[in-house]
Amino acid sequence: MSDTIIETATGRRETAGADRPVLRVTDLRVDYRTGARTVPALRGASIEVARGEIVALVGESGSGKSTLAQAVIGLLGPAAQLAAGRIELGGERVDPADEKSLRRLRGARVGFVPQDPGLSLNPVRRVGDQIAEALRVHRLADRRGAAVRALALLAEVGLDRPAVRARQYPHELSGGQRQRVLIAIALACGPELIIADEPTSALDATVARQVLDRLAERIAARGTAVLLITHDLAVAAERADRLVVLEQGEVVEAGPAAQVLTRPAHPYTRRLLAASPALAPSGFRPPRPRAQAPLLSVEALRKRFPAAGITAVDAVSFSLDRGETLALVGESGSGKSTTARIAVRLTEADGGTVTFDGHDLTRARRGRLRALRRRFQVVYQNPYSSLDPRWRVGEIIAEPLRAYGLPDRPARVRELLGQVALPPDFAERRPAELSGGQRQRVAIARALALRPELLVLDEPVSALDASVQAQILDLLDGLQRELSLGYLFISHDLAVVRQISDRVAVMRHGRIVETGPTATLFTDPRDPYTRELLAAIPDPGIRIGAPDGKDDLR
Repeated sequence: MSDTIIETATGRRETAGADRPVLRVTDLRVDYRTGARTVPALRGASIEVARGEIVALVGESGSGKSTLAQAVIGLLGPAAQLAAGRIELGGERVDPADEKSLRRLRGARVGFVPQDPGLSLNPVRRVGDQIAEALRVHRLADRRGAAVRALALLAEVGLDRPAVRARQYPHELSGGQRQRVLIAIALACGPELIIADEPTSALDATVARQVLDRLAERIAARGTAVLLITHDLAVAAERADRLVVLEQGEVVEAGPAAQVLTRPAHPYTRRLLAASPALAPSGFRPPRPRAQAPLLSVEALRKRFPAAGITAVDAVSFSLDRGETLALVGESGSGKSTTARIAVRLTEADGGTVTFDGHDLTRARRGRLRALRRRFQVVYQNPYSSLDPRWRVGEIIAEPLRAYGLPDRPARVRELLGQVALPPDFAERRPAELSGGQRQRVAIARALALRPELLVLDEPVSALDASVQAQILDLLDGLQRELSLGYLFISHDLAVVRQISDRVAVMRHGRIVETGPTATLFTDPRDPYTRELLAAIPDPGIRIGAPDGKDDLR
């Protein structure tokens, strides 16, 4: 008797009449060898995913989420050892399979959607060829048939003009378009299971919603099982049928999504939920009086990239006070990062002016510009790529001091480590020895070394798990109050923007379409595009900590 997918009254999908799950992982133990030491990554983890079901695997960095996914498809690195347990796919045990068998399994029976489409697609091959290759490798189509099927798959995942897209290279597509190509590759062979590892963490809310909607449509049509790995609890709550919570390699809680979110049994789950800006939103910042003279003011900025035929910034104007956070939000390609780079003279404007504390930054030259640059710093999105892996933390933090000929005494490095809540002995560590949150604290400490008055924060928490995000946002808030720092905060995460910003400027196609206090913009948006952005925020219908003190399922 075939399985039947039914939909419950709450909209959740359930599988009726299924004899066995598509994926069953039982008591899985994985260890990593580092020199003479053995470090456990999974400690007896068990998980099941049924046909037509989406199971979200959540937990902090280092909890073992990606290790579990890699174990299922046989992609554990040479330092990893599968020490115990079993992995079954459709009732067939696959954990002892050799590499040849695993190659046949990947793509054909298990599709994989990785996090970073920029690293996962071959930059020198057209995207249509990359989709067709999956079909040809598994002998599901000849060259002509694979090319035709590739066009159909591009259409299925919602890409316009499939014939045009198939002939393009990855760099000619946006992040959301590249992610859809990866979904097409994962779906190509009609797998029983799709593993999606942080498939939308680098995407804006509207694009992420489109990508997840398209994936959900294909899952519903095919009855595919999905293991969704994510640090975004709002996405997990909105999309998953069940949640599995991992802490330090152990499953500490599992169950229906609504149950886990509204009645979490484990303290670790409660901490994760409390740290999620979307599930436990804080109130808006109280309004603050505007200063007579802003710290930063930009007027009528323009920037065009002729080679690409793009006007990235078009007549943009805004101001930022000392001690204030102004958030720039908008989809990829809206001009947020280019505007921020022009504001601190990392990119030259084609027109307009930037005034910093009364000084015309656009016309400052050489020594004058260098002196002004001491007063503003940038913190980038990825703490893994923004720190030199060869240097110790103390050297990284002291680098700006040396560049400006200032004393780089160990006492100053210890002071900066203390400001970002890291112990003094971290000065002797290297970035590889730190977690993502610790690396971002080091990046912030380096930015503070010259005692700046303005920080440009370009997606500073988007690569971090919810609990680590909360720690960094609390740190930034405390530093702002202590040092009266101005923040130009670029983010695609509107739940984070709501929490940290005083005012918000919404950008689209290089222009600012709406600006206002955060509370006003979130509760009474004027521009249709702003309303579209807010509507794209994941809404699982669940809020943790309702006003009456009870958790609430709306």
